Amino acid sequence: MLLLQYHNLLIQSILQERFAPDAQPTLIDQVISDFDNVTYHVSTPESKTKILISLSVKCYKDLEKYGVTALLQREYEEYAVAPEAGYDFSIQVDLENLPATAEEKETLILKIALLKRNAMAAPFEKAFAEFDRLAAEAAKNSLDLSVPEDSGSEVMAIHYREEESIYIRASHDRVTVIFSVLFREDTDRVFGKVFLQEFVDARRRSIQNAPQVLYSNKEPPLEIRNVPGVSVKDDISYVTFVLFPRHIARDRRENCISHIQIFRDYFHYHIKCSKAYMHSRMRFRVAEFLKVLNRAKPEVEEEKKTSSGRRYGTR
Repeated sequence: MLLLQYHNLLIQSILQERFAPDAQPTLIDQVISDFDNVTYHVSTPESKTKILISLSVKCYKDLEKYGVTALLQREYEEYAVAPEAGYDFSIQVDLENLPATAEEKETLILKIALLKRNAMAAPFEKAFAEFDRLAAEAAKNSLDLSVPEDSGSEVMAIHYREEESIYIRASHDRVTVIFSVLFREDTDRVFGKVFLQEFVDARRRSIQNAPQVLYSNKEPPLEIRNVPGVSVKDDISYVTFVLFPRHIARDRRENCISHIQIFRDYFHYHIKCSKAYMHSRMRFRVAEFLKVLNRAKPEVEEEKKTSSGRRYGTR
């Protein structure tokens, strides 16, 4: 199985080709799809030397409530332009005004390829900032218990896929991230339960520092039961990650955001790979059984004649 990357590999490849010292500027007009209903448009509408990269995110309206505009302006301030029609955010790169060194070019390419990751990071950064504020207040008041349910701590909902959402809630001692996962097939639900049970067992056996993982089928976790729009269906399950202070230390936050926001894609990717592996093993076993059956077939008797004309059968 492949390791899913946080950045878009196709955008990275396109920009590496165009940023090469001996590359000739060419026209581009390419639409690129990414995970979670994200679409890019890479084009050269003005001239061959000016590349426009536009981003469309299904849940952008939700992200705007949690500061995505300010975050993207912070990350791409020098390159941000007015959004292209039909898209939520656009940046433009001038090939005649690129960074001087190869390392700086590669850094810029990776930053642009991380456009989707950075957009989805907005609610996580807000949750971590809220955690810092609540932790400071708790330390000031010498609190040891978690924030009560009626404390008013906001539950941020990001409806990033059809019938699937991410819910994030900050407390003074943890940040809780809940994924609603839709299983369209019963076999996917069985595989998913096995995988998630491994998450729980691995933490018990050896990885004590891993985040706590909770899994519930159909019934929403207590943290989001009063959130409007939460689904209660047989094919909806909920996966809860409990991030403690050691997981969201300031030097780990960027890595934590990158890992957790791609969880759903990696989870379903493992399910599909497991099903494909089982199908390949089943086909292999069927082929082996057919070989056994072919070897077990009796040979056809062949009649022969003697010099006198008598007939006899041989095998």
